[in-house]
Amino acid sequence: MNNIKSVVALGVAGSTSLDGLGLALMETDGVDIYRQGPAYIIPYEEDLLEQIRSVLGKRADSPERAEEIRQAEEAFTGFAAAAVREFVKDNDAAPDVLGFAGHTICHRPQEHYTHQIGDGQRLADLTGLKTVARFRNADILAGGQGAPFAPVYYEALAAGLPRPLAVVDIGGTSEIVWFGSNGEMKAFVSGPGNAIINDWVTKHGGMHFDYNGKLAVTGKVQDKILATLMHHKYIALYPPKACDRTIFAEKAEHLEGLTLEDGAATATAFVAESIAYSMALFLPEPPTKVIVCGGGAKNPTLMRFLRQRLPQTEVETAVAAGWPPEAVDAQEAAFWAVRRLHCLPLSFPSTTGAAEPVIGGEIFIPAAG
Repeated sequence: MNNIKSVVALGVAGSTSLDGLGLALMETDGVDIYRQGPAYIIPYEEDLLEQIRSVLGKRADSPERAEEIRQAEEAFTGFAAAAVREFVKDNDAAPDVLGFAGHTICHRPQEHYTHQIGDGQRLADLTGLKTVARFRNADILAGGQGAPFAPVYYEALAAGLPRPLAVVDIGGTSEIVWFGSNGEMKAFVSGPGNAIINDWVTKHGGMHFDYNGKLAVTGKVQDKILATLMHHKYIALYPPKACDRTIFAEKAEHLEGLTLEDGAATATAFVAESIAYSMALFLPEPPTKVIVCGGGAKNPTLMRFLRQRLPQTEVETAVAAGWPPEAVDAQEAAFWAVRRLHCLPLSFPSTTGAAEPVIGGEIFIPAAG
């Protein structure tokens, strides 16, 4: 667009899969993307990872949890600030703004509550850079689900691609973004993502994730358990809907007693099955192509399971589509920050259920001196 200025933004976001902290540089006006810069994920230090794990699903407005969450936020923000300074130095970057998505620890839109650890003002002060954070709060206050906000970013990436098209972002949970033949847009969090797989292999295999789906590919999907997992009440809810990764933990108990490999295979099948089910049930028009991004796109076993369940649809990864594959959450945060600077909405009635389009994010200016 000629009437708004392009901005160099650095996105910073914690992966809901707990892979680490994503950073991504981008030049955009919040509508079109002019240049994608370096993007990568920095693994969390073990102590910080355990701090984040310890507060997942907990509310910051709970007196008995407030101090624990404050400490985790302080550690996370310090880690993010150091990562930003290193990124800027290593890549000779000069961002105009930081988009700080933080790390979601509790997202309960039915309770009109969301919380992401990550102090926008402190990050601005520590880096000396204007920072946009707290993206989800305005939508929650407007009666929306507070997610997903990915559609505005994928709309820019997918400009010119044939419709109907679906983008599936598999992080800690899975998000489906759909673009219809006549310009319609619909989006929702469909169900579980990498988190249920990662939590299983962490608990029973001492690994942070199933690298390349190697455990799942050697295991056997237990169909009866998969059917039980699919009875989770969230999956049948009609959109708009969103949730955090913790609500599927109770169903994961049904995997107990399986071998490490069979549990990984069944959890992976649960992710693919819930995505295919949601696309069949909730999309107004079947997509001719599905583009998969996020950490799930790096799991060949998950991709194979998804293709088996969508036999009439072309399913490809973001890499195959020519999209930058790394640090998707951070890329989105960079894009959101620029939309906030230009007062462009992040969410719409068809994506979060808010009554009207909502401008999201708060701007934090570095303290003088």
